[in-house]
Amino acid sequence: MSIIIMILLLSVLILVHEAGHFLAAKMFGMRVSKFGFGLPIGPTLWQKKVGDLEILVHAFLLGGYVAFPDDDKDLDLPEDSPDRFMNRPIYQRFVVVSAGVFANIVCAFVFVVLTACIWGQMPSGKYDVFVKDIVAPKEESIWQSGMEKGDKILEVNGSPITTPTAIVTFVQLSKKNDTKVFETSVIDNYNRLKSLNPAFSRDELIPRDVIIKLPEAVPEPQIHLNNDVLIGLERFKDPRLTLNAQQIALRDKIEGKSMVISDGTLTLDNLAYAISDNVSPVNIVVDRKGERVVLKPIYPNNSGLIGIQMEVKEVVIPTKGFKAVMKTSVKYLWDQTTLLLYGLYQIFAGKIPLSDLHGIIAITKVGGDVINTSGFFSGLLLTAIISLDLAIVNFLPIPALDGGHVLFLIIEKIRGKRLDDETVDKIGTFCFLLLIALMILVCFNDVYALIMKKL
Repeated sequence: MSIIIMILLLSVLILVHEAGHFLAAKMFGMRVSKFGFGLPIGPTLWQKKVGDLEILVHAFLLGGYVAFPDDDKDLDLPEDSPDRFMNRPIYQRFVVVSAGVFANIVCAFVFVVLTACIWGQMPSGKYDVFVKDIVAPKEESIWQSGMEKGDKILEVNGSPITTPTAIVTFVQLSKKNDTKVFETSVIDNYNRLKSLNPAFSRDELIPRDVIIKLPEAVPEPQIHLNNDVLIGLERFKDPRLTLNAQQIALRDKIEGKSMVISDGTLTLDNLAYAISDNVSPVNIVVDRKGERVVLKPIYPNNSGLIGIQMEVKEVVIPTKGFKAVMKTSVKYLWDQTTLLLYGLYQIFAGKIPLSDLHGIIAITKVGGDVINTSGFFSGLLLTAIISLDLAIVNFLPIPALDGGHVLFLIIEKIRGKRLDDETVDKIGTFCFLLLIALMILVCFNDVYALIMKKL
């Protein structure tokens, strides 16, 4: 049922977008020939003629369109007919083309205000994370850290913690024997090895049966993550080096030892890499009954666990009264729009790979899960964010999107005449095919993520 509700909400967004175009056209007395729900790919499920307007529902539901007489090449209309969309003034065409984006923005605002009014609260996007219990074996470092049940986690490695996933990310990247080493650790450990074994150079093969002294193992430097990585807007680019198979086997062989007997294949360089793959400290600051407490370093195990159960409480903003509703709704929309625009920039900047792009299948799955676990209003807010995203993406200056049509109108205004139909059609067709290819890619990503249980 939650998935069905999410599908219905997404369908509303498409209808709202196309209704924006349709109503704006009717406001100027324009003739509209078709109102399509879905894209004209594959069979048409339903169609009906209402006056001059033909309403269609297509099997390929990922989209919609409003068609004007100009789009029908076989329609017998004079070239100077006012029923042709392209014969209308530029400002009218601009309003009609932009109306879908405007409708999605209004829809998002309505959904958010309804949520704030009826639900009586709004999410802040932040969470308080508490230590519910310590479940690690007694020999683990967390018991010496000073952590106690009921502590509220404020910071990890100097970064403020507002989500539980941030903690998990830090701990996973800090785990022991993860085959990743800092270059600075390798250099330091080579110098320590060299001081204990001065007879050998860095890449010199150490003869068989020679005893090599090993320095005491020391932790790696702590992991640092920026806020974009912590909130999921940027993939973590690991600055560390990766051990090869020989170095990994050597690491396992010498772990906990103070010396090793050479088999004739050892070098100080490989040894430096092997002993550098240790564990990074997780430095946590907690709030304990209003007091800020800095804990002793905690060291994750080989599985990337520190041994705590977390209790997560969402921070909500009460929305009592008209002023609070409007203020909170506007701020929520502003924050989400900022995040969406920044996320879009990250995609174009190559900081988010194409494999991380998802579409309608993932949105439906995630939205259904949100409704199922957090309730209808959380799903409604997610739909509002999707409506904003639809508005932003549609207004990009890409032919085949609303923003592309606006771009052509601007060019027409500057030139004093519009581009010829053949050029516009070729550009539009090419970009439409690119969008279809992108749609296929994101659908593949969605299906793959579902199969691999990443969603």
